[in-house]
Amino acid sequence: MKRRFALFLLLAGAAGATLAAPAYWYLYQSRLDGQRTCSQTPLGEGWVQIAGPYKDAHCEKLVRTK
Repeated sequence: MKRRFALFLLLAGAAGATLAAPAYWYLYQSRLDGQRTCSQTPLGEGWVQIAGPYKDAHCEKLVRTK
């Protein structure tokens, strides 16, 4: 019984990993001095998202939407 449960957990984990995709990147601009940076997560109240999503950490390759 323990082997079946372990096999189930292994298969469930493998299935989840195959569906996972990297997070997109977004271009943010500072409200304070206009600096721009690329980030996967919001940077806080002092930053405004101005473009995205992008595929890369340099915010150069836009994601094409259908």
